[in-house]
Amino acid sequence: MALSSKVPPFLLKPISGLYFYRTYSQSNPLINQITSAFHQDDNFQLPEPRTLSNLQPTHVEPILYNLSSKPFSAIRFFEWSENVIGINHTLESYACLAHLLLLKRMFDPARWVFGKMVEKFGYFDCVAVFEKGFRNYGSNRSTVFSFFLENYCRIGEIDVSVELFFQMCEMGVPLSQYAMLKFLRCLVDSRCVNLVLDVYGIMRSRFSKEQTHGVDVYSFVMNGFVKIGEVQLSLDFHKELIKRGFSLDIVACNKILKSLYESKCTDDMYKFFVLMLEEGPMPSVVTFSTLINSYCKEGRLEDAFRLYVLMIARGIDPDLIVYSILIDGLFKAGKLGEGGHLLSAALDKGIKLDAVILSSIIDAYIRNGEVAKGVQTFKRMLKEGVLPTTVTYGILVNGLCQKDRLLEALGMFCQMVKHGTEPSLLMYSSLIDGFCKAGKLKDGFGLYKEMLMKGYIPDVVVYNVIINGLCKQGWMCAAMRFFYQAIKSGISPNTYIFNTLVDGFCRLRQVNNMVKVYMQMGAWNILPDVVTHTVVIKGICEQGRCDEALAFFFQMLKKGFLPDVITYCILIDGLCKWNNLTVGLQVFELMTRTGINPDIALYNVLINAFFKESQLRNALGLFNEVLECGPPPDIVTYNTMICGYCSMKMLNNAIQLYEEMKHEPIGYNTITMTILIDAFCKEGRMDDAMSLFSEMLEKGPSPNVVTYSCLIDGYYKSSCMETAFDLLEEMLRNNVSPNIVSYSILIDGLCKRGMIEDASLVFTSMLSTHILPDVVTYGILIHGYCKVGKLVDAVSLYNHMLEAGVMSDGFIQKILTEYDLQNGHKNKPNTQLKEVHERDSLQ
Repeated sequence: MALSSKVPPFLLKPISGLYFYRTYSQSNPLINQITSAFHQDDNFQLPEPRTLSNLQPTHVEPILYNLSSKPFSAIRFFEWSENVIGINHTLESYACLAHLLLLKRMFDPARWVFGKMVEKFGYFDCVAVFEKGFRNYGSNRSTVFSFFLENYCRIGEIDVSVELFFQMCEMGVPLSQYAMLKFLRCLVDSRCVNLVLDVYGIMRSRFSKEQTHGVDVYSFVMNGFVKIGEVQLSLDFHKELIKRGFSLDIVACNKILKSLYESKCTDDMYKFFVLMLEEGPMPSVVTFSTLINSYCKEGRLEDAFRLYVLMIARGIDPDLIVYSILIDGLFKAGKLGEGGHLLSAALDKGIKLDAVILSSIIDAYIRNGEVAKGVQTFKRMLKEGVLPTTVTYGILVNGLCQKDRLLEALGMFCQMVKHGTEPSLLMYSSLIDGFCKAGKLKDGFGLYKEMLMKGYIPDVVVYNVIINGLCKQGWMCAAMRFFYQAIKSGISPNTYIFNTLVDGFCRLRQVNNMVKVYMQMGAWNILPDVVTHTVVIKGICEQGRCDEALAFFFQMLKKGFLPDVITYCILIDGLCKWNNLTVGLQVFELMTRTGINPDIALYNVLINAFFKESQLRNALGLFNEVLECGPPPDIVTYNTMICGYCSMKMLNNAIQLYEEMKHEPIGYNTITMTILIDAFCKEGRMDDAMSLFSEMLEKGPSPNVVTYSCLIDGYYKSSCMETAFDLLEEMLRNNVSPNIVSYSILIDGLCKRGMIEDASLVFTSMLSTHILPDVVTYGILIHGYCKVGKLVDAVSLYNHMLEAGVMSDGFIQKILTEYDLQNGHKNKPNTQLKEVHERDSLQ
């Protein structure tokens, strides 16, 4: 009888490892003793050394199994048995420990076990070694094999990881998301396109969407090659996939194209585009728009329009995005005519452009100075039913204000409010800025108050605009009040505000106040910039305090601020005007040594200084140097030379240079001819002066107030009073408003001829036109009153001057002394009158 017929059937079944470990442990006291010892966290007691010497490699696996609930104890036993007892662990023992750790998802210790296995055993059949453990520990096949595949990738064993991947596919074991991404990244980094293709083929044919964890393998691989700079490999991969019969999605291809665009690889984009045209899939409108956008961003409009023509030839209609990109590209490139034609073509085809692109077009027109076309586009926008946004209105309002078309800007603002669009703070600041620059501060403040009433909180831009407007009008008391009001409201002042205030005091020649504002910058931790220092140097120079200006300049250098050519130009000009040409030339030499190239403005300053010092040779030498070596001379250069010739009584040379200017592209201007007219008048050659003046009236350029003033002064000095008054009337008929100089010349001429009543009438007429007299005008009329014995009128006018805030000068003090009038005037002028006038004007 066969043995099997006598044995119970359950004994013929395979004995499981779990049953074997339990039975083996129960029959072996040593295993139980060691297990119990390592189950203790502290103060564990091991068997006697003689007993421990019986520990064998076959005992390791049962002990590890018994310690599976305490993985750290299992690791301690594993290391102790090897390092202390000298057990030479088998591959199976390592596999058991790895199973135990991965079952508990202890990946870092498991990586240590993996490293030891590779170091000790090299390559091994991962599937065969670990198969037994799945029955004993119940660990997850996907977790274990994915872990080992990922770690083979980590140490660069690409071939082993690929083989394991194929085995997993054969067994139907899914790959974890992390391992799959690591595997694909490793394959991409290996640059083995054929290997990547094989893996991709299996994933496409055997993996479901769930098994790929939603990862687009095609996009992952393509982007991977792009990121490591192997764009050509990505193209090869795409081409081979098409050859192997895989169908590709144009959406995925467009995403690759976009990633190339974001990497600024326009040429590679075009290669990929050509590959799609030749191999597939067929490009869509998104494909074309992405590449067209890239070309436009790089200014390659011709390439962009070639694609535009190609897409139409392929039967793909350009959409809103394509037209928007092309139109925007044309306008930004300054090709406004072509952009306008394409805009009309798009609208005629029924393309509904949105407010964003149309606002961009309007902005381009306005930036180019073509405000009328911007307004025309706005009207077309309304006609097409596109609702303008706050940005659209803001662009138009700002553009109209920049062109001094305030009424239209205000009309646009009102139209926006009427249609229910809330104005932005920026729009208010644009309008306020427009009014302030036009000198209409009252209207600007009215808008400012309206803005506050509507709940808008002024920002630093609004305060900048208002303070700048006040400074430009010379109303520094009001400007400082607004400055402190801004600070009180929580606005942090910036460099621009301080520069505006410094410049305002500089214009009024109030150097002490200018320096005080400059010193305040440090209190607000605001560093002055090159503009600040330049304005301060200018203010100090205009007071003739050149030594202080130089000291401030070198202090600026010491602090690390680098002056620019404008700073040097201001300083040298100040030095030259106050007869410090030698020092000015030394500063000029310092500038050239520091590597700053002088511009034509600086050469103009030096040429003028040489003429002022009667250094004709140096002036001519510098002028010839400019003509030969550059920078190119401008109209100021020629005017400076003509003025210099005239100052040295070389009128023929001046006329000769003027004749040469007629044949130069630079031409001549009103100042050129006014200089010559003034020179003729001073030499008593009134016929020649009138000849030039007639030429200006016939051919241009139009004479200005200075031209008329020179002629009037010339006729006064020639005792031709009637002709002088005729010129004044003609000036008014030609809408040329007299300035303080013109009136001063008239008053002076009348006073010198004893016509004091007429002089008084001219003075009163000047005040009625809101022209404020200066110290020169007051001095002329006071002297005139004194000469004819009208001392009471002289004292009254002097008191009026002081009340107006005009400080006396040496000439007036000499007159008062000569006629013994020092005690006949008010000693305490009302210096608050100007501040009251400012406050009343703002209300």
